[in-house]
Amino acid sequence: MSSTATLADYGHIPVLPRRTVELLTGERQGACRIIDGTLGCGGHSALLLKRLPEAVLLGIDRDGDALKRAGRILSFAKERVRLVQSDFASIRTVAEEVSWSDGVDLILLDLGVSSPQIDDPERGFSFRYEGPLDMRMDKRAPLTASRVLNTYSERELERIFREYGELREAKYLARAVVEERKVSPFETTGAFARLCDRVLRRSVRKGAPPAPTLCFQALRIEVNDELNQLRKVLEDALALLKPGGRIAVISFHSLEDRIVKQFFQSMAETCKCPPGCPVCICNWKPKLRILTKKPVTADDAELRENPRAGCAKLRVAEKLETD
Repeated sequence: MSSTATLADYGHIPVLPRRTVELLTGERQGACRIIDGTLGCGGHSALLLKRLPEAVLLGIDRDGDALKRAGRILSFAKERVRLVQSDFASIRTVAEEVSWSDGVDLILLDLGVSSPQIDDPERGFSFRYEGPLDMRMDKRAPLTASRVLNTYSERELERIFREYGELREAKYLARAVVEERKVSPFETTGAFARLCDRVLRRSVRKGAPPAPTLCFQALRIEVNDELNQLRKVLEDALALLKPGGRIAVISFHSLEDRIVKQFFQSMAETCKCPPGCPVCICNWKPKLRILTKKPVTADDAELRENPRAGCAKLRVAEKLETD
């Protein structure tokens, strides 16, 4: 990246860039190891590598197309960068493969779908574009959104829409999917979006997102097993961090943010004895210090430049000495 180029020149603007870099790096200088577990287009990583010119980066992403884009953006860092195609739940395994199992200094997780993925109709992530019902972040994976809609039972579909889409009408939508696929299997984003709109139109409140929004979110989470992977990566990231190391997580919907918040709080607790226990007997030592009492969100200036930052929430924590 040239000194005059901006991240926008590469067709991608990372969310919360300034605060993410500030809070993740702190006063750190000199050589360090960084893992970007959700590399995407490499926007955040580019900023981190420029902020820390002696740092080395391990970039992980399950999307091979994203790795190619990131490779171009990060080419300025040359041998300081290593890219691996994998899901972030395998962060410890990937770290071991590059001989980083003895610890890393900074870990970044920017959850959700990247702008290039959303804007590519062939990926099937958005109901705003007609395309195949795919939604796989890793094109090598066998499970697609169309397979979920066409093969899952009504009860399974209801669970997905209720848990991952937080839809009160999950039962009616699941029933409608099962009835519709008897006539014609779901193959395109448009077909599913029209069904969602028809079933849910009356329940959408004024000013709320369009009816298919949460339905597509629920499908995407199921296809990519996003919440289970998030729970696992948080545990493994904590194990990988050196004392004094930091982890930053950017989430885009309440389910993700709740998991991150609860994990940070649990690891920051000073005691895990049952309520009312007169003397602490748990021998628990806090493992994290939370650096963001409330999640960091985009300011008005960023929202004008990048409206997709509106849902972003950043939480950062630092690993404590436990011995």
